[in-house]
Amino acid sequence: MFSKSLFNWLAGGALCCLAAAANAEPVVGQPAPTFTAAAAEGGNLNLADLRGKTVILEWTNHECPFVQKHYQSGNIPKLQKQAAAQGVVWLQVISSAPGKQGNIDAATAKQLNQTRGATPANTVFDASGAVGKLYGATNTPQLFIIDPKGILLYKGGIDSIQSADPADIAQAENYISAALADLAAGKPISKAVTKPYGCTVKYAG
Repeated sequence: MFSKSLFNWLAGGALCCLAAAANAEPVVGQPAPTFTAAAAEGGNLNLADLRGKTVILEWTNHECPFVQKHYQSGNIPKLQKQAAAQGVVWLQVISSAPGKQGNIDAATAKQLNQTRGATPANTVFDASGAVGKLYGATNTPQLFIIDPKGILLYKGGIDSIQSADPADIAQAENYISAALADLAAGKPISKAVTKPYGCTVKYAG
């Protein structure tokens, strides 16, 4: 028979492991975490409501030099247009906490996108950091691609050269453009996990 102390130790260990699993990063090939968050276009956006469409989540911070590189050069706006042409829903996610770099309201987010020629389908706000931590988001920019069934297809960086210099874009392998091309051809994404780079996500604390 198990002693009471051994039972408590085993139970505690199981709870520990369950908690760790609950906080684990999403895995490519497995269901992507669902969430509901306030949206720039009004109301709340529920990721589950987009089932049936491919979705790209882009963690962003307009004050981050790495993000500025990809917006001011037109790289991300071009990718957003490429995605929209394929029927892909592109969502910006802002996980900057109040008082932290990159924290903005809906009106500012929409004005920024208009100024930058950016055309995401929507921008969602994650000031608590709950959504970012659900996805294990560490950087801006960082991207995730979810298929119409809610399965995570891609997670990682935007391209292969980890710099804030716009001159590097032309030489870099653009992982998102390549992923969109694979999807358009009905093929699996060839590089489904890559290393993100950029500024750290400005979570609270």
